[in-house]
Amino acid sequence: MKLIRFGEPGKEKPGVILNDKRYDVSAFGEDYTEQFFETDGLSRLADFIKDNLLPEVAEGVRLGSPIARPSKLVCIGLNYADHAKETNAPLPPEPVIFMKSTTAIVGPFDDIMIPKNSVKTDWEVELAVVIGKKASYVEEAEAMDYVAGYVLHNDVSEREFQLERNGTWDKGKGCDTFAPLGPFLATQDEIADPHNLRLWLKVNGETMQDGTTSNFIFNLPHLISYTSQFMTLLPGDVISTGTPAGVGLGMKPPIYLKAGDVVELGIEGLGESKQNLVAYAKN
Repeated sequence: MKLIRFGEPGKEKPGVILNDKRYDVSAFGEDYTEQFFETDGLSRLADFIKDNLLPEVAEGVRLGSPIARPSKLVCIGLNYADHAKETNAPLPPEPVIFMKSTTAIVGPFDDIMIPKNSVKTDWEVELAVVIGKKASYVEEAEAMDYVAGYVLHNDVSEREFQLERNGTWDKGKGCDTFAPLGPFLATQDEIADPHNLRLWLKVNGETMQDGTTSNFIFNLPHLISYTSQFMTLLPGDVISTGTPAGVGLGMKPPIYLKAGDVVELGIEGLGESKQNLVAYAKN
C-alpha cells in the first residue's frame, strides 16, 4: 500500500494511492498515528479497502506528511562515504545519531522557511524508514521485521547552526519546515530492495545529488538494531538514513539556499517532492 494524508495543515485526513489514484479512507476512522501502527493498522486498513468503495481525493488537494506526528524523528549522519569525504569528516566507526524536532515535519510540497538569521540553509535527500512496532534492543537478524515502510525525506540543514554554534547537530536540523516527508509512505512489500534505490535532488533544475542506497556505510538492519540499543523506537517513529554526496556544504565554494530557490527530490519507488524556499516570517 501507499499511504497519504491530505488536507489543510493540522487538519489532514488519511488516504491511500491505488493504481496511481488518490482515495480518501477517513471513513476507516483512524489517522496514521502511533496507535494505528501499534494495533496492526496496516492489515486492518487493507481489509477496509477491500470491503469499501472509496471516494477519490480531488486533484490539487494538498498532501501532508504521510504519517501523523511521530514520537521522534531519528537521523543518521555521514552514512555515505562520498558525503563524509565532501564534508571533510572521517568515516564514522559507528552510526552518528542526531534528532530532528517533530515540529520540523511538513508536507512534501510545502514551503521550506529559511530560519531567522540563517545564511547556510542546505539540502539532503534521504531514505527514511518508518517503524511498525515497538523496538528495543532489536537483533540485526530481526530488524527488518520492525519496518512498516519507507518514505522520502529532505533533511534540510542549517550548517552554521549545526557546525559552528557548538554542541550537538540538532540545533541546525530541527528548525520549522526542515523535514518535508512524502509524498507517500510505501509499505515494505512495495519496495523490493531498499538497499538498491536511486535517490536524487535538484536545486533550480540543476542536479546536485544523484546516488544510490547501495552505498550505505551502515545498512538498514544495522541502523535499526543500533538505534534501538539507545532508545525505544515506537510505532510510527522515523529513522532517516543519511544522504549521498552533493550537498551545498560540500561544493567549492559552498552553495546555500535562498528565498526563491526551488528544491526537487525523489527516490525510486517513493515518488518525488518539491519545495519552494521562502524567507523567515513569524507565525
